[in-house]
Amino acid sequence: MQDIILASQSPRRKQLLEWAEIPFEVIVKHTDENYPSELSMPEIAMHIARNKALAVKEFIKDAYHGELSDKTILAADTIVVLDDLVIGKPEDRADAIQILQKLSGKQHKVITGVVILHAGGEIAFADITEVLFHRLTNEQIEFYVDKYQPYDKAGAYAIQEWIGVVGIKSVKGDFYNVMGLPVSRVVQALHTINL
Repeated sequence: MQDIILASQSPRRKQLLEWAEIPFEVIVKHTDENYPSELSMPEIAMHIARNKALAVKEFIKDAYHGELSDKTILAADTIVVLDDLVIGKPEDRADAIQILQKLSGKQHKVITGVVILHAGGEIAFADITEVLFHRLTNEQIEFYVDKYQPYDKAGAYAIQEWIGVVGIKSVKGDFYNVMGLPVSRVVQALHTINL
């Protein structure tokens, strides 16, 4: 499989591609994460992922004078949805605690939008996983927030950390999607490009 460009600085996405033994390099350009209000939840995640991919494509075109224009670019964006509301990254400790209190004892959706730009066009899809938390005590929530400081994570948690081990009752769908990338589906899509 040819090298791809990962348009993400997420250590979790990097780790998942490494586990899948996909060769890649990381190029990230800052993008606006706003979105039109009429989009559905899966469309929101794909819209933000597409903007990330297009920003990197534009950067490559300018910086490398078209030399890397045949490279495949992979971008993803993960959102957490509870009761039809998008829950983003927490602003601070108090916000992280409040988010986890809302998720406690409830089921929510984790939606990752994936956009792959390649020489032949674009592949875009969204993967949805349903996650059910046990009822968490305030002590558990505060312990997690203070020790793991999940301020860079949508929904204020990472499933592969302590809170996922002790706080999650069930996962319906792709576990790795909750980590930030439905990696088996990405691998299948990349194989269709490389056929």
